[in-house]
Amino acid sequence: MALILSIETSTSVCSLALHDSGNLVGVVELHQDNVHSQKLMLLIEDLMNRSGFKSENLKAVAVSSGPGSYTGLRIGVSVAKGFAFAHDIPLIAVDTLLALAKRVVPLVNSSGKIVPMLDARRMEVYTAVYDYQLNTIEKLSPRVIEEGNPFLDYLNQGQVYFLGDGVEKLRSLLEHPSSVLLKWGPSALTLGELAFDKYQREEFEDLAYFEPNYLKDFRVISSKKNLLLS
Repeated sequence: MALILSIETSTSVCSLALHDSGNLVGVVELHQDNVHSQKLMLLIEDLMNRSGFKSENLKAVAVSSGPGSYTGLRIGVSVAKGFAFAHDIPLIAVDTLLALAKRVVPLVNSSGKIVPMLDARRMEVYTAVYDYQLNTIEKLSPRVIEEGNPFLDYLNQGQVYFLGDGVEKLRSLLEHPSSVLLKWGPSALTLGELAFDKYQREEFEDLAYFEPNYLKDFRVISSKKNLLLS
């Protein structure tokens, strides 16, 4: 048995899953803003209880490594590190966009492409491009998309699946006969599947030094009248 707890908190959705050797045991998701710090531990406890396991049964804990919400990633990684340290089990980090892209793989044919997008405020998104086997075509990067469709070359070759919370604000720019626009967001379901692959390869993180990939610096801009976090 290789029981892995997966924690996905890179967006407003708090998603948790248990997989046993890559097979889903249980999942719980809470779609509510600004509740990660209050609800995450309670959701983990509920998931473990309903699945009939104890935290002592875990062989590893996996966490979404970013990019995404600074606060969400920080909370998820802190909790994952705590579990790994307390139970002397490995910590596994899974790229957020890769796990998001994996959600749509069953729908994509050999000529299709997958473009996960996470909202990075204003007209900027965190994005990457993958083929139907999740091979990276364009590496993860922050991109400002203000006019035109930057993915026309791929759309002219076949269907392109856009998914994530960055899609909706760019919908008018992404619409095309070959576009498939999905509102699906990151989920611990696919994070756990990828985590088991890493578990088998023993690709573990150093608890002392691992930090999530925020991709952009966290900035605090203050004045006498307001405090802006970005």
